[in-house]
Amino acid sequence: MSTVLDDMDSRPGSTTSLLRTVIGLYLRDAGGWMSSVRLIELMQALDVAPELTRTALTRLRKKDVLVAEARDGQPGYGLDPRAEHMLERGDRRIHTPRAMAPDGQWCLISFSVPESERGQRHQLRRQLHWIGCGMVSPGLWVCPDYLREEATEILTALGLGERAVLFTTARPHVTGELREVVSSWWDLEALASLHREFIELNATVPAGTVAPGPAAFAAYVQLIDSWRMIPYRDPGLPSDCLPANWPGAAGAALFLRIRDTHAAPSALFVLGSD
Repeated sequence: MSTVLDDMDSRPGSTTSLLRTVIGLYLRDAGGWMSSVRLIELMQALDVAPELTRTALTRLRKKDVLVAEARDGQPGYGLDPRAEHMLERGDRRIHTPRAMAPDGQWCLISFSVPESERGQRHQLRRQLHWIGCGMVSPGLWVCPDYLREEATEILTALGLGERAVLFTTARPHVTGELREVVSSWWDLEALASLHREFIELNATVPAGTVAPGPAAFAAYVQLIDSWRMIPYRDPGLPSDCLPANWPGAAGAALFLRIRDTHAAPSALFVLGSD
């Protein structure tokens, strides 16, 4: 598989993660290319030094996210075609928080991969975990059925489609409370911590009308950068399968509130002054 998928593991708040967020938000709308000077200027608005941005640009080029490309004698970067699908998938996940209804359908993913292909087996489990699947047992994973397409893409990309069977099922029947069993399939405390950290980081972003400028840009990029991992890790389980005082709904509401006030002013700052 392309190494481009590994970039999703970049640590939110790091230079590479912030730069990747800027690229995902604006490079396509900027005609698929930005000069190195402009990218460095934008990262400076995020308090990132030019030398750190240059290092991150090199890393994203090696990770199949960017390609070096000069235009009109200016050095710059375009989007690597291998990254386009990743960014499109990210658009759907990031900007449309999902929550499964109590009577929604589930997807079971059953697979058997021999020891001789343990590397592929490890990658399969790693990537199923990444898109929000829970582990019932090492060879049986579960997720909301709306994640079926992404699970199928992973199996196909790894060449393991013939070693797996996907089932659509109604609400699972378990001994005891489903809420308690679900907590053994997903690390719900770790997911809750992601939401709480996001809320703490962004709670002070002011509401109301926002003027285009570096402040709006910085707030919006940091919002997306701190949020974009969460819709992958958190599958959006039904509320009756989650602990009391689950912070997911509050986190999603905060994300949508800041996005709706900051997205357009940030875009005007980036694209209107290029």
